[in-house]
Amino acid sequence: MAAMTSSGSDEYALLRHHGDVDAEPGLLDFAVNVRGSRPPDWLRDRLVAAVDRLGTYPSAADDLAAREAVARRHGRAPDQVMILNGSAEGFALLPRLRPRLAALVHPSFTEPEVALRGAGVPIDRVQLDAADGYALHPERVPDEADLVVLGNPTNPTSTLHPRAVIRALARPGRVLLVDEAFMDALPGEPESLADDTDSPGLLVFRSLTKTWAVPGLRAGYALAAPELLTKLGADRPQWPVGTLVLEAVLACSEPRAVLHAESDALEIAEQRLELTSALKALGVEVNEPAAAPFLLVRVPDGERVREGLRARGIAVRRGDTFPGLSPDHLRIAVRERTAELLAALTAELAVEVTR
Repeated sequence: MAAMTSSGSDEYALLRHHGDVDAEPGLLDFAVNVRGSRPPDWLRDRLVAAVDRLGTYPSAADDLAAREAVARRHGRAPDQVMILNGSAEGFALLPRLRPRLAALVHPSFTEPEVALRGAGVPIDRVQLDAADGYALHPERVPDEADLVVLGNPTNPTSTLHPRAVIRALARPGRVLLVDEAFMDALPGEPESLADDTDSPGLLVFRSLTKTWAVPGLRAGYALAAPELLTKLGADRPQWPVGTLVLEAVLACSEPRAVLHAESDALEIAEQRLELTSALKALGVEVNEPAAAPFLLVRVPDGERVREGLRARGIAVRRGDTFPGLSPDHLRIAVRERTAELLAALTAELAVEVTR
């Protein structure tokens, strides 16, 4: 574990790298973990209908309706829900909790570290190991950490941590943030803590971006005890989220949407198994067990392979911007048209063999 406070290094710049940078226009995109290229028709229709309400300010009633829908979805009370402009806003709000020491479980999504380091919060990286599939070990988290951040399932490793193991990190005087941005892409949402109202200091972030293909909308929400949400959202501006975000959160929390997401999750699970088998048949090292709509792989001379795939029209996510990973690590989104990806990867791996 390494304590860090600086935000002026090249490493800090790498932490701000995201998959959309790898997915240049014209490339077949396996770098970005967004399902589909546009929202489903029913959601688009809801958003289009809501455009006529843009002539008035978002109302308290709109906000309450969205929070009530989320609360029903997760078996909570509305005052345990805060609508966000995506999980990214939630990460940006973390310094308002005034942590003395933040323990960040890595490799994982880097925006929480960007926000905390930028605010001068001391950081302790808790590095997980490839040898056991990047399994979570609560005993590695320093006792003095009053903020612990982890993803479940974790980006980019695709590791799903057991609910009971995560709960072992909760204690009075500590905020335990679990980023569940991809949880609705798993059938049945196993190991989710979205309905947990008993663990002290638990804070859960959820995102609409991935499943509903709305990254341009920036929509998500936080789940926690009311007093924790009040502290997190202190001094947010008036009308912190817009009408379209509130409508999207409301629509995507309704039973029909939950069933839609479950159907997609079953399809993703099948596609992930097929892609895993195909990659392993090529001799590619795949991190397992994998649960999310993406895979973390390791290939020799990974930077060259990634650039070679780009030259062949395929975008994959570089892995070396995630703490603890190397240039040989790549993240590959689970989606259709894998035949083109596999053909290009086969060609690139053959180049490596013949060099």
